[in-house]
Amino acid sequence: MTLFGVDLTSFIDTYMAIAIKIIILIIAYAIVSPLGKKIITKALRRTMNKEKISEGRIKTLEKLLINIYAYLLIFIFITMLFGIFDLPLESLLATAGVLGLAIGFGAQGLVSDIVTGFFILLEKQIEVDEYVSTAGYSGIVEEVGLRTTKIRSFDGTLNFIPNRQMGGVSNHSRGTMRALVDIGISYDDNIDHAMSVLQKVCDEFQQDERFVEGPDVLGVQSFGSSDIVLRILGRTVNMEQWGAERDIRKRIKEEFDANGIEIPFPHQVNIMKES
Repeated sequence: MTLFGVDLTSFIDTYMAIAIKIIILIIAYAIVSPLGKKIITKALRRTMNKEKISEGRIKTLEKLLINIYAYLLIFIFITMLFGIFDLPLESLLATAGVLGLAIGFGAQGLVSDIVTGFFILLEKQIEVDEYVSTAGYSGIVEEVGLRTTKIRSFDGTLNFIPNRQMGGVSNHSRGTMRALVDIGISYDDNIDHAMSVLQKVCDEFQQDERFVEGPDVLGVQSFGSSDIVLRILGRTVNMEQWGAERDIRKRIKEEFDANGIEIPFPHQVNIMKES
């Protein structure tokens, strides 16, 4: 059977064969992609158990290796797709060469992102699940990629930060953290009495598992316009400082109420001038 001089049977057979190959390739990709990710995850978990590598480091490497694996798999998929259509591999290499030139001349930022990301990983500046501040953002690291780093702010916002902008990284999750509470008392209250009440509260929290050291009353921190500020300081386990501070403030309010100690508020004096 021919149409316009074209053998339709041969035409249909050829393109049916191509379609079948593409379907097989897509199915293979759909199977290999998650399988490879699982293998990477299991291999890293075994390494963590043997080498005693931290959980955060394993998560960081896991996400990075999965990203690299995904890029490599896509490249192989495109290469095999070229083969199905009998397109010369030189065309793909030429395209890659053009893309390389584009990166070299017009996308220096991409190269900078990759290089900077490499050094961030090499120097272990940050890891997944750590609390960091950088590039004007603060939050928990969710992923360190080849090009971008994902940091989730405490309000839930997920920030995608190009690695080249990751300057002046402050890592708040290395070592113990500081729990600091400043509390004001009235100028009419006895400072020694207030400090003894605060120390009683601190003694309660010294048995708290969140605290590595302290807390203790340091003394008078400053004089305000309507209060004397006393300071409490202790060291806690990572990421436990905020909860510990909240609980300390609650107990201070309860003890101050029980002991008749006033937590002052700003006063405003209005002077009425008679005409």
